[in-house]
Amino acid sequence: MSDTQPDSQPSNAPEWSVSELSGALKRTVEDAFGYVRVRGEISGYRGPVASGHAYFALKDEGAKIDAVIWKGNLARLRQRPEEGMEVIAHGRLTTFPGKSSYQIIIDRLEPAGLGALMALLEERRRKLAAEGLFDETRKRPLPFLPRVIGVVTSPTGAVIRDILHRIADRFPRQVIVWPVRVQGETSAAEVATAIDGFNALKAGGPVPRPDVLIVARGGGSLEDLWSFNEEIVVRAAAASSIPLISAVGHETDWTLIDHVADRRAPTPTGAAEMAVPVRADLVADIADLGARLTGHAVRMIERRRQDLRNLGRALPNGEALLATPRQKLDLAAGRLVHALTLNTRRHHQRYDALTRRLLTQSPANRLDRSRDRFHAVAERLEASARIALARKREAFASRAAQLAPLLLSRRSEAGRERLSALAGRLLQAAATQTASQRQRLDRFAVLLEAYSYQSVLQRGFALVRDGEGRPVRNVAAAQAADSLDLQFADGHFKLGGGPPQPASLAKARPKSEKARSQPSLFDD
Repeated sequence: MSDTQPDSQPSNAPEWSVSELSGALKRTVEDAFGYVRVRGEISGYRGPVASGHAYFALKDEGAKIDAVIWKGNLARLRQRPEEGMEVIAHGRLTTFPGKSSYQIIIDRLEPAGLGALMALLEERRRKLAAEGLFDETRKRPLPFLPRVIGVVTSPTGAVIRDILHRIADRFPRQVIVWPVRVQGETSAAEVATAIDGFNALKAGGPVPRPDVLIVARGGGSLEDLWSFNEEIVVRAAAASSIPLISAVGHETDWTLIDHVADRRAPTPTGAAEMAVPVRADLVADIADLGARLTGHAVRMIERRRQDLRNLGRALPNGEALLATPRQKLDLAAGRLVHALTLNTRRHHQRYDALTRRLLTQSPANRLDRSRDRFHAVAERLEASARIALARKREAFASRAAQLAPLLLSRRSEAGRERLSALAGRLLQAAATQTASQRQRLDRFAVLLEAYSYQSVLQRGFALVRDGEGRPVRNVAAAQAADSLDLQFADGHFKLGGGPPQPASLAKARPKSEKARSQPSLFDD
């Protein structure tokens, strides 16, 4: 036996990196299994995750394979994957180098046979029933005669023609059709959107709001009718505020929307018959009711007339009924004359008694008595006032005689002292006021000199006036003037007039006179 180890034996096998080997395996698997159909049970379903993809595994009794459905394909699936569902997956095999595993990328998914669909349907039915969506208490009565009928169905099939024809035969009403696909991947979403769209219409809007809805489709297999078993359609029908009639398939076909609808029709034609009554039958019923009402009214009037005649025969004679009241009236008339005479006499007696009382309490008598009392009180009050006035006058004269010398001496001394004090204060205030006014006048003289236009002339400016002595402020006024008088600091210079004024005249004016001739801006 050779002692040489296998690792030391030379080999011409190529050397692979891990990435190269993984890529070669990936190409081999994808080339060998480009597109496959795999049947198995969904296990470990996770989806859609945050990225929108779905991950799970397909398994049977002997093996398991990882599966992925990308976000775009998942949105287009007719049947959403669920845990434990047996399905047939269509896709392609590939490898995932990050885990050294292989997987199937699924493009299409369908239940594996009728049994799986029935099991899924039964499970979904139990789930929705447990939520109370199929309770009879939720279902509402259909309107007797709707004004507008909304129909959710395919616009090209025979169903819509049967519905329109049946409604026109029975009782023509306005029909609004919301076209949808009734089979296929997008069918369920379109039917749910149509139901929600009809409910979103506002009453009185440009598109009238239906009073009843019909969701209709012709017959077909369970797979063909599967859109009406989708949960999105069932929940939209349950949330509809408009009464809804389900007419999906033939009479033997049952879908989940039939359980949640307010009424189930065996066929689309039956749904139209449930939506509107027969107009001819209504007219006949109204005519029959009118005839019955007229006959009943005639019979009632005849019975009332006969009852009135019977009651008239049972009544006694009118003269007999009035005899006793007439006799009572005669007796009362006889007693009335005596009673009136007696009553008049009693009222005369009461009137005389009241007259005597009024004479004693007449206003004239009461006024005379009040006048006498007033004169007596006035005489007493006048005498008392004269006596009190004389007493006050005597007391005042006595007190004035006592106080006159004292008041005169005190007043003269106090007045003299007060006059002296006031005279001193007046002289001091006059001196202070004079000094203050002098200072103020000096300040105003300085300001007047500073603001005088003669000071501006000292800085080299000139004052221009026209022949009438008015200031000239612009070139137009200067051109319009006949003559101009230019006043400088040392004199006047005239243009277009007599000789200029000598400067000595302006210099001879004393400064104080200039200040007095210029009006002050601060004069009070």
